[in-house]
Amino acid sequence: MKIKPLALGLSLGIVWGGVLFATTLLSYFTGYGKSFLEVIAGSVYPGYTISPLGSVLAFFYGFVDLGLGGVIVGWLYNTFARE
Repeated sequence: MKIKPLALGLSLGIVWGGVLFATTLLSYFTGYGKSFLEVIAGSVYPGYTISPLGSVLAFFYGFVDLGLGGVIVGWLYNTFARE
């Protein structure tokens, strides 16, 4: 079975970007998840802050980050799982 690397990358990128977007907005309005975002996103993504603009930036960073990761994982899977 082959995996489509681009489809995997797009799926994972949308999900991770969406999670970061929603968690950032939730944290901005309620404070929930602040520690998670400071450790995960704040230390990895330059310019990220817990703010409405930061949520858009987080979606972009998350989409690119796990999008590329998904493409790489899908390609590696296809390379090593040859029949």
